[in-house]
Amino acid sequence: MTEYIEITWTSGSIDEARKVSRYLVQERLVACAQIIPWLESIYMWNNQLETAQESKVIMKTYRNNFDAIKKVILENCKYQIPEILFHSIDGGNEEYLMWLKESALLV
Repeated sequence: MTEYIEITWTSGSIDEARKVSRYLVQERLVACAQIIPWLESIYMWNNQLETAQESKVIMKTYRNNFDAIKKVILENCKYQIPEILFHSIDGGNEEYLMWLKESALLV
């Protein structure tokens, strides 16, 4: 299993994204959180076409921290079924990966 992951989460508001991101960084569950403040999503919900303005959050952390991060997001987001995905980080700038290792605590 890859040690590091990148988590993406689509938040229902910029305030929600900031609140959760600040908490996760302060608690050192993630090394950093990047917020794309505005995007428009078009999707089907309950057999109806929906359009929503959302914020995208991208976080870097250890794979073992995912469940704790997911729990924090689920407890603090307005969506019934939020998008919370992760992708393995299989390589990259070694200096950045060392910073990631020093910045996030392994839970």
